[in-house]
Amino acid sequence: MELIFTARSREQAGTEYTCLSTHGLHAEVTMTDGTGSAEDPRQAQIRIKNENSQGWGGVIHIELPFKKQRPRFFLPAFMYGLNRGEAPQNVPNEYPRLREGKPSRPSSPWWMVRSDRLSHPIALVYDTERIVGLSASPYWIQSENSGWKQPWYPGCQGDFLQYGGFTCSIEKGTVGYTLGYENAPLLFIKSRLVHERSSMSENVFELEAGESVEFTLELYDYESPSPLGINAAIESIYHKYHEHPRQGSSISTAVSDLSGAIRDYAWLPEDRHYSTFVYEDVESGAYRYNKIISISWTNGLTIAAPMLLAALRQNDERMRQQALSCLTNIIENALNSKSGLPYDAYQDGNWSIKGWWFDGMRTPGHSAYLVGQAMFYILKCYDYELRIRHIQHDDWLAYVKRVLDRLELNKNADGEYPTILSERTGAGLEYDAFSGAWCLAAKAYYSWLTRDLSSLEEMRRSETHYYNMYVKQMECYGAPLDADKAVDSEGILAYIKALRFLHALSGEEIFLHHMRDAICYEFTFKFCYNSPVNIPPLSTLNWSSSGGSVTSVANPHIHPMSSNLIDELLYYIQHREDDYIRQRMKDTVAWGCQTYNRYDGEFGYGKKGWMSERFCHSQGLVTETYADGTPSSTWFCLMPWASSSIIEGLVGDYWDHIRTESKIK
Repeated sequence: MELIFTARSREQAGTEYTCLSTHGLHAEVTMTDGTGSAEDPRQAQIRIKNENSQGWGGVIHIELPFKKQRPRFFLPAFMYGLNRGEAPQNVPNEYPRLREGKPSRPSSPWWMVRSDRLSHPIALVYDTERIVGLSASPYWIQSENSGWKQPWYPGCQGDFLQYGGFTCSIEKGTVGYTLGYENAPLLFIKSRLVHERSSMSENVFELEAGESVEFTLELYDYESPSPLGINAAIESIYHKYHEHPRQGSSISTAVSDLSGAIRDYAWLPEDRHYSTFVYEDVESGAYRYNKIISISWTNGLTIAAPMLLAALRQNDERMRQQALSCLTNIIENALNSKSGLPYDAYQDGNWSIKGWWFDGMRTPGHSAYLVGQAMFYILKCYDYELRIRHIQHDDWLAYVKRVLDRLELNKNADGEYPTILSERTGAGLEYDAFSGAWCLAAKAYYSWLTRDLSSLEEMRRSETHYYNMYVKQMECYGAPLDADKAVDSEGILAYIKALRFLHALSGEEIFLHHMRDAICYEFTFKFCYNSPVNIPPLSTLNWSSSGGSVTSVANPHIHPMSSNLIDELLYYIQHREDDYIRQRMKDTVAWGCQTYNRYDGEFGYGKKGWMSERFCHSQGLVTETYADGTPSSTWFCLMPWASSSIIEGLVGDYWDHIRTESKIK
């Protein structure tokens, strides 16, 4: 396996990378054992020496070429396939896309990026039933023992020195690793804040005169019938680099803290709803609310359902009545009689389709993402009210059935639900998106609750389509409405929930097979190690990225939505022993118990139990500032949907599971 070495020094005028000898650098490569498989990659032991009589600083680029035919690149949490580079790109939100030739922004035939934009330190490409790639340490440290520069691995002791980087090029047919890094040709802070390639400064790799550094590249080259084969390499990397999240609260304490904060600070009795943002004025002690009310996603039933379950678990009647009020208000008042579907949003006394996301949509209408998700969470409330209080809300079930029957009429010939439906008639207007998986999840949950097998064949047809079209390609796009169909980690949560109930309903093993593939897709967004954060407050807290999932390739921050998947992970390992899934489930639980204010002001703002949705593990989405103008790595507010994602993961079946385990022990 040939490696290509080039470099760019900070002194040179242009941006071209040239061979090492022009920089006075020399590389030695020793190939050691390994077959190139996911479990046993080849080891390239590399030594780079500065042969100059003076110091050198720049970026060193090591590329692994492959025989290019129809490449699909996978740099986890950053690049999936071509990042939809084959789709129209003249949309408001920009994110990195791959295209050959000389495409206009935001597409490029190559990308270079700092390593912490990836959830796992690995760059892979799938091309004509073969997977090729490389992996190396994501950052460098100053060794505590020798004082030398060395790549970090779990257990290494030393001070953080600098990040490395990863690259991909459809132009040349390579994936690569860098000592030092560049964000090139663009740096995406967020989808509407993009910087051009900057001059080299803190990102350079320094070598003193005569100094050498040594490191290992792991090289992959193995057969695979589909892009799903990358998951074996991701699992191998997880075991190599895994770190546990820091110690947080106990599960019961986390639930109490998070749910109590929403109950006490976010409930809006006059609106029968929760506030999406709650801000505290430190000087006056007053609170400010940004309501932006919706039926689900960032408000509504994604808060009410977890809060109801938390209330039932903690026997908190005030909390329960708030949640029930929110739910019944939506059922009683949000329905659009023309379409037969609930409106998505509420403002100033009016229900409508014009939520905060409306002006970023391509087609106006009801969102299947919100409608399907809302129906799923009404069913979850029905389920747990019946389980714990033995109260049967038949009117909720009837309401959900009417909406699901309306949604069912609009599937296309592939069995895919529309992503947008007409406000006037309820007809499907737009497809080609993974958001409809929430409709399938709600349908499967309803069928399981009612023990109705009559729709199993039709649900199987839809599930097969979503699997073959999106999951099998490791490219699920079109769930969150604010990302212009960027590849994301949100929609897969619905699909996994659907599979859980399809398996529970039918007992068919194929649903567990597909469930593991989908879970592994979600894990590609989930950090396996604790990336050093340079910006407060996360940098000062020993906050952990491990166990948290990046939102999408367009929104490069960690947010807590994937924490709502804990019951599904538990379901899977209860039916198939799988240490890998079990450990990543534990990471997810632990991450949620350490990522909120465990006491007033722990994250630099707010009360005990407050948390926002934004955790900036990298340069992405660092737009918030302190009063003095310095950057912050989180938002200074309570966002109940975010807290509720943590709550939901802890108060369902997992709540019973840990208490059963505790009794056994």
